[in-house]
Amino acid sequence: MAEVVASLEPGMTVFLGGLSGESLVLRDALRAAPDKAAGVRFVGVFFNGINESAYATLHPQAQQRAYFMLPAFRPDSLDGRIELLPVDYLGAWRDLERLPIDLAVVQTSEPDENGRLSLGVCHDFAPAAWTHARRRIAHINPTMPRTRGSVSLSLGDCDAVVEAEGDLVTYREEPPNAPLRQLAGHVSGGVRDGDTIQLGIGRMVGAVLEALGDHRKLRLHAGMGTPALVPLINRGVIQGPGAANVGVALGDAAFYRRVATDETFLFAPVSETHDVRRIAAIDNFVAINAALEVDLFGQINCDTLGGQLVAGVGGMPAFASGAQLSRGGRAVFALLSSASRGAVSRIVPRLDASALVGAPRHMADVVITEHGSADLRGASLTERAERLIAIAAPDHREALAEAWGLLRKSL
Repeated sequence: MAEVVASLEPGMTVFLGGLSGESLVLRDALRAAPDKAAGVRFVGVFFNGINESAYATLHPQAQQRAYFMLPAFRPDSLDGRIELLPVDYLGAWRDLERLPIDLAVVQTSEPDENGRLSLGVCHDFAPAAWTHARRRIAHINPTMPRTRGSVSLSLGDCDAVVEAEGDLVTYREEPPNAPLRQLAGHVSGGVRDGDTIQLGIGRMVGAVLEALGDHRKLRLHAGMGTPALVPLINRGVIQGPGAANVGVALGDAAFYRRVATDETFLFAPVSETHDVRRIAAIDNFVAINAALEVDLFGQINCDTLGGQLVAGVGGMPAFASGAQLSRGGRAVFALLSSASRGAVSRIVPRLDASALVGAPRHMADVVITEHGSADLRGASLTERAERLIAIAAPDHREALAEAWGLLRKSL
């Protein structure tokens, strides 16, 4: 890998696998020779809490093209070395398909007898960059398991390979607290046996999957899968070949071994997992996404806190749109009703100027807090405001009702 780093030159655009596909061997080789990052633009999909690396910080002249905000980007955003694109997952895929890429480094499993390389636990974005990169290098890592997937790479298409054993990126979910379990109970109450569900990652997701333990014949179609799925598979709640169709696995070494041997898991790139047409063709598709704020019009803020961008919209727009087109589908947004120990309501009269709208008001079918569920389908402006106030934290409901009275008069 040191030879790969030595080949970098100013002006190059280099694609790196992100999420659980990030090559830590390459990351460490770059850290050992940071001067080789001078003038290089790195691109990939990296996520806060999963990937600790901001490649633009390797050198004062390094650059990075990104699709999610990372804390390490903030100082460098000021001098223009971070290109942060305000796009969703499909937008990131399209950008990588069009972007001229001088070098793509993708982490894979060992080749099979036909010279095919599995993308292992991370199939999401690599195919978009790999197909047209001017130079393609596979990092063959014996630690990367071979998984069932709709795409694989050919050893013959590689310009070079690096065979190096190294750790994989791991992810550990924290256990949910009591309010999240209460919230999850309301979410699970809106899921019917036989539904296909979509969730992301985080403590709320773990709580929801835990609450679904008595359901039957569920399927998963999502961007990511975590160890919280395993109890549902063991209990037969999610069962059958390909019943968990994901782009990325995020967990520990035991989970990565499980996804390699369990035919329940089927991996696919973003062009398949986030294709709105494919999602719409799945009957009873339930998209369950987290929100940070919801206003009384039903507008969703999912990636700004106190005016600061903390992430990006990710796969939510595709899943929510697909759910609304699915026969029997629902676009669900879930959040705790308050923050700062109850002092701040997360249901607000109207999103303020510092908040970004992640999902417009027509995209939310159902909003859920620990206090209940607000079905916004078919509801008038006043009805949806009343239903949202009813699931707000009790201490904030009176103020919200007063604010809505003033807002309604101003419309």
